Amino acid sequence: MKQKDFRKLGCTECSTGCDLGFDFTMAFQPIINSQTKTVFAQEALVRGLNQEGAFHVFQNVNDTNRYRFDQSCRVKAIKLAAKLNIHQHSFLSINFLPNAVYKPELCIRTTLNAAEEYHFPKEKIIFEFTENEQITDSSHLESIIQHYQQQGFLTATDDFGSGFNGLNQLADLKTDITKIDMALIKNIDQDKKRQIIVRNLVNLFNELNMLVVVEGVETKAEYHTLQEMGLHLFQGYYFARPSFESLAEINWD
Repeated sequence: MKQKDFRKLGCTECSTGCDLGFDFTMAFQPIINSQTKTVFAQEALVRGLNQEGAFHVFQNVNDTNRYRFDQSCRVKAIKLAAKLNIHQHSFLSINFLPNAVYKPELCIRTTLNAAEEYHFPKEKIIFEFTENEQITDSSHLESIIQHYQQQGFLTATDDFGSGFNGLNQLADLKTDITKIDMALIKNIDQDKKRQIIVRNLVNLFNELNMLVVVEGVETKAEYHTLQEMGLHLFQGYYFARPSFESLAEINWD
C-alpha cells in the first residue's frame, strides 16, 4: 500500500465510509458474565446496510482500501455504541485488522478522535485481533498491542485455537483477554477430548493472568459443561444473536 493511503482521516469522513465505494454499519452481540448476570462487553460486527452478513461486506475489502476500511469500522462502532449508551453498562469490543495498521501511534489517532468526539471513554474499548488473519510480522503485532495497552485500551485475541500460530502468538503476545474459538466448544458436553483440551487451556490462561471468553456457545448443555470448568464469560447464539444497530435481549437461563 502506498504511503498516501495512510493520510489522516476525520471521524465524519470515516463514519460515512471513507470514500470506500461502499458503505456498511454494525450489529452488536453481547459477551455475558454468568456470575453477575451482567453484560461484560458488546462486540461490534460489520453488517451491510440491508443487514447483509460480514462476508458480504468483506468481499469489498482489498489491499487498496484495507486501512481506510479498518479506520471506518472503528469510528462507526464507537459512534453507534455511544448512541446506544453501551459505555454505561459494558465494554465495546472492536475487531481490528493487524495487517491494516501502518504505525500504531498514527493509526490510533482516528480512534482517539472518535472516542473524544462521541464522548466514549477509551478505557471502555477492547481491541480484538483475529488469528484467522495470517500475521507475517509478529513483532509488529506485538508493538500494536503494547501501544494500545499504553493508550488505555484492553486487547483480546479472538478465535484462539482456529487460526495461525496459536501457541507461538500466545507466547509472544500479552493480550488482556483470550477468546476460545467455537470449533473447540461445539458439542463439548458430549466430547471428552474437547473437555480435556479446554480445561487445560483455561488453566493455562489463568496462569498467564488472562481473562477467558468462550465463543460460539449454542446449547444449554454446552453452557453448563463450561460453567462446571469455572468459566463465566460467554458469547454465542444461546444467549443472543447479533442485533442490527441495536442491543439484543439476552437469555439468562
